[in-house]
Amino acid sequence: MPGILEGVRVLDFGRYIAGPYCTTILANLGAEVIRIEKLDGSEDRFTTPVTDTGEGGMLLQMGNSKKGLTLNPMKPEAREVLRRLVKSSDVVVANLPIETLEAMGLDYASLCKIKEDIILTHQSAFGDTGPYKNRVGFDGIGQAMSGAMYMSGDPQTGPRKLSSPWVDFTTAMVGCIGTLSAIMHHRATGEGQQVTGSLFGSSVLVSVAALIEQDMLGLNRTGIGNRGYNGGPSDTYKTKDGWVLVQSIGRPLFKRWCQLIGEDHWLSDSRFDTDQDRGDNGHLISERMAKWCLERTTQEAIKEMEAVRLPCGPVLSPQEVLDDPHLKAMELLQEVEYPGLSKPARIANFPVKMSKTEVSIKSRAPLLGEHTEEILLDLGFSADEITALRDARVV
Repeated sequence: MPGILEGVRVLDFGRYIAGPYCTTILANLGAEVIRIEKLDGSEDRFTTPVTDTGEGGMLLQMGNSKKGLTLNPMKPEAREVLRRLVKSSDVVVANLPIETLEAMGLDYASLCKIKEDIILTHQSAFGDTGPYKNRVGFDGIGQAMSGAMYMSGDPQTGPRKLSSPWVDFTTAMVGCIGTLSAIMHHRATGEGQQVTGSLFGSSVLVSVAALIEQDMLGLNRTGIGNRGYNGGPSDTYKTKDGWVLVQSIGRPLFKRWCQLIGEDHWLSDSRFDTDQDRGDNGHLISERMAKWCLERTTQEAIKEMEAVRLPCGPVLSPQEVLDDPHLKAMELLQEVEYPGLSKPARIANFPVKMSKTEVSIKSRAPLLGEHTEEILLDLGFSADEITALRDARVV
């Protein structure tokens, strides 16, 4: 079944996650995506190495369903390669600083001189306006500067950064939504446009409820770890053999919890009338729930909570996630072969299923420069010209 974006060509100049995963989704939807990287391999090729030649888990995930081309766009001889690439493409995606784009001739004004209706999706750390626009950054900078780290920590241990790069992935998906919207606009009008996003903007979006509360009420909250601010029980609790997370919001769930642990009288206690009351007095609720959980194994605690429909789940290690039967049932991970791996890698499918549109992994990530010759021949370069470009270390 052809993907909904069949016939759309995308140039991926991205690095790490915010740009590359945006284009991975486009590739899973059927676009032809060309990953363009340094001649010796870009840094994200070797992050979290898992193959015997050093390629990493990030490449296997972010590079799936793409073709691979090596190119040094800073070389004068690369200008014609870039020109033909852009001329033959519909979308360019790059999560690079604006001055880097300008130096490479990939800024929107330069691209429009080559192809007037091109779409440029540009993600950066802090966007293209404001006093921080020229700063560089990674996911953790967004976590730190959005208030999320401050609110996730506690007074004893300080701020707490989430190990999973949620800012990067959020920026990638926001960028993909913008790119798809631009493609729809192009199909309706024939016009291209620039789509911009930022790590800072994405992190503020996810953290915005706490920002609104602070702006309106000036409560100056501090971090309280895993405990929730606006409900209870909402925390992680140690069991006999592990940890569970419980998340209760709303009076009906609180009532079920009180009945489960034998504290029905708390239903008439004014300290726990509303979600906000329960959040403000969450330390009392957590103390009681911690005692209840310590008397049970994780499985026993979850079984009893599930029986009264109280939202809960075990805190799993990465291996426990891989072994989870529900993960397999949902087909969230797909086995993909890659040279140099001791076994197929399980990489994540895009977690959306559509009844009429294919969204799927099309192929493994490319080897370094695997499709360089194929792409250059398609652009009209001769075999001798390609040899000259290789000799000059352009490709």
